[in-house]
Amino acid sequence: MSHYVEFSQLTKSYPTARGPAVIVKDFNLKISRGEFVALIGHSGCGKSTVLSMVAGLSEITSGAIVLAGKEVVGAGPDRGVVFQSPALLPWMTAFENVMLGIDQVFYTAARAERRQIAEYYLSIVGLGESMHKRPAELSQGMRQRVGIARAFALSPKMLLLDEPFGMLDSLTRFELQQVLLELWRREKITALMVTHDVDEALFLSDRIVCMTDGPEAEVGDILHVPFPRPRERQAVMEHPDYYNLREHLIEFLEIHAHKTPHPIEAEKPHQPTAPPEIPSAPIAAVS
Repeated sequence: MSHYVEFSQLTKSYPTARGPAVIVKDFNLKISRGEFVALIGHSGCGKSTVLSMVAGLSEITSGAIVLAGKEVVGAGPDRGVVFQSPALLPWMTAFENVMLGIDQVFYTAARAERRQIAEYYLSIVGLGESMHKRPAELSQGMRQRVGIARAFALSPKMLLLDEPFGMLDSLTRFELQQVLLELWRREKITALMVTHDVDEALFLSDRIVCMTDGPEAEVGDILHVPFPRPRERQAVMEHPDYYNLREHLIEFLEIHAHKTPHPIEAEKPHQPTAPPEIPSAPIAAVS
């Protein structure tokens, strides 16, 4: 089976006076088209370093990343990135911030068509009434909605999420996880998400990739998440496998992450579930 994204012997090191400091070593992973994969591990283990290399924001020391048959070299609009902080330009409205990328990627489209794309995604994430406000007039959660809309509006081949909900309170985080799932369900974009949150990884992903501690961090375990889609939080938490899977992840982080990786089970082909009918009503906004 061919894979849409493939990490092969991916390694990242930095030169020091004592020789190379190896952050990530021989990281190997295959992701199928339309799959949602979460990457977890302790702080400093190299999760965000892996994501930065996929995004083209950090140079690969050795190894390779292949996306849709092409080797990743540098940044590009085929990868949409959502950071922990959306880094919006403060003098521009939410609409104008989203339009920046759209104008660059879809420059051959008519102006009206480009505006429709921005309005569509801002409405879908619940900002239909607030798209002409500047970032200072928006809550942290609403600013992150702009960041999510901006990434999806470019129709990327792959979505990269670097702890996008890490700075939010619990209620807003839960709401935005649902917003993200709804958009991902509509677009079915291949996604890789870095998170510290075991429950978030279980709720959102098809597989969870556990990284060993650095230095020389690598894939230590891969967990297949069996919950059917579309997902509702209550149904996921009531699933008979939920707490066993949760315990498995916590045990890995507490015990196995510090050790040499145990053999990883052979990867099973991912079978994407056919997306259900999409409701037409946009998602309600929260502050």
